[in-house]
Amino acid sequence: MPSPVRPAAPALLHDLDALSRSSPQRRTLLRALLAGAAAPLAGCGGSIDVGLGSVGTSTSSSSSSSTSSSTCSVIPEETAGPYPADGSNANSNGVVNALTLTGVVRSDIRSSFAGASAVATGIPLTLTLQLVNAANSCANLAGYALYLWHCDRNGLYSLYDSTLLNEDYLRGVQVTDSNGQVSFTTIFPGCYAGRMPHIHFEIYPSLSSAVSAAYKMRTSQLTFPLTTINEAYATSLYSTSATNLSGMSFAADTVFSDGTSLQMASVSGSASSGYTASLVVAIST
Repeated sequence: MPSPVRPAAPALLHDLDALSRSSPQRRTLLRALLAGAAAPLAGCGGSIDVGLGSVGTSTSSSSSSSTSSSTCSVIPEETAGPYPADGSNANSNGVVNALTLTGVVRSDIRSSFAGASAVATGIPLTLTLQLVNAANSCANLAGYALYLWHCDRNGLYSLYDSTLLNEDYLRGVQVTDSNGQVSFTTIFPGCYAGRMPHIHFEIYPSLSSAVSAAYKMRTSQLTFPLTTINEAYATSLYSTSATNLSGMSFAADTVFSDGTSLQMASVSGSASSGYTASLVVAIST
């Protein structure tokens, strides 16, 4: 296994390859949904979460309330990218799986854990995800596990970049509460060349199953409004990511080029005070 490199072109090539092998039916349906011309389609395949459930507008949520809509669309299946640390690939030290490390179940993911000590610095971000069932009137899904990870302010991933092989920050697992919600305290993510800023997550049916990618139900990504990205990257902390972002757009992004309506987080706050973001994530189960 060659030594890991900083996430730029290799990550982009991985995402391009994964998308080229994804289901044409799924990508076609997503474009139709975003154009407002969706029709029922079943059997997209690929995981436990088959079919796209009820077609409708995304549900709304807050940290203390249930979903208010009875129709929602299943979040797109996306690539986990080359840096998931979920037992599905390796770094130069061998197979890497943060899910089996003591301490991975946590809400504040800014620090490394399980004996590592580095802390990721950046603009504070509190992110709340609400998991709902598109096959059951968007009912809240309690007791599911979400594994979330993203790059640091310079676009580097713990456990993979050559300078971070022994660090595991910006990774964590939470279990959905009675409102279907999990909340993570983290930093606003940076980006690497070729990709818009994003956060990865995997959904598991339970905490006990969240030990390997072999048991995941769905993988997806979320992103942020461009005004928020530009504001964050205008700060000195994110100068490297600002350079990486130059010339990029959602239209040119390998994952978000078919639309972001189901993956765009709602954001409040500012670069000086920190951000609060939320997203309703629908699956069909």
